Amino acid sequence: MLEPFIYEFGYDWPWTRGHLLLLVSFGTLFGVACWRRWPRWIAAVGGVFSAWALAGALIVHYVLDFNRPMRLPTAAFLPIGEGRVLDAGAGSGRATVAVLRERPRSTVTALDIYSDYFGISDNTPKRLHTNARIAGVEPRVEVVTGDMRAMPLPSSSFAAALSVAAIDHLGRDDVATALREIERVLEPGGQFLLVTVNVDPWLRVAMPLPHAHGYFSVKQRVERWRGLIEDAGLEVTEEGTRPGTLYLLARKPG
Repeated sequence: MLEPFIYEFGYDWPWTRGHLLLLVSFGTLFGVACWRRWPRWIAAVGGVFSAWALAGALIVHYVLDFNRPMRLPTAAFLPIGEGRVLDAGAGSGRATVAVLRERPRSTVTALDIYSDYFGISDNTPKRLHTNARIAGVEPRVEVVTGDMRAMPLPSSSFAAALSVAAIDHLGRDDVATALREIERVLEPGGQFLLVTVNVDPWLRVAMPLPHAHGYFSVKQRVERWRGLIEDAGLEVTEEGTRPGTLYLLARKPG
């Protein structure tokens, strides 16, 4: 129950505490309006927005898992539970920790450029190591500073790779380059798991305002990513959704 509050993934406060601040503010308005017998519409506004803020906080922390390790969306990813895995765009380690916890005989090379800003403050290898240590998996992680468009990694050296809310921040040409790099570093038969944002009802409730990921349909997003992945030489074997996310699982032929 307290897991969202023990990790240090570094997402800025509007994402992790914004709903709680709104809950306190509108809850106070509701309470004062009832106590002072203000017009009913004021109490109604406070009550409605308090309920929404509570729902949003629960969704963010216990459905979307903003400040705790993500959950792998498919059991078909690295099903034997062991092997060397690349986390491309690892950031502060939500996906890295997920792999190490759910695939207990795996090791992860966490690759990130550690210079740009994508909602994470102080995005450093040290923060990732801290989260891996909290989860008890630090001995199995290696952090490499590098660009996923030109990975400082040998070819055919990973049994699996994943990119969670990372590769989709690149422009289309850069996405194609990064996917070709992922194909290069995978062993023949190796897997690639792409996880990106899906604006579904969960996300619409928690974050109703438009944002950079857009409101495209799942079909449109799948078609786009399937085309990019296949152009890079990988075969898509599974696709699906989880709360707030779309995923595609692919395989390198061979």
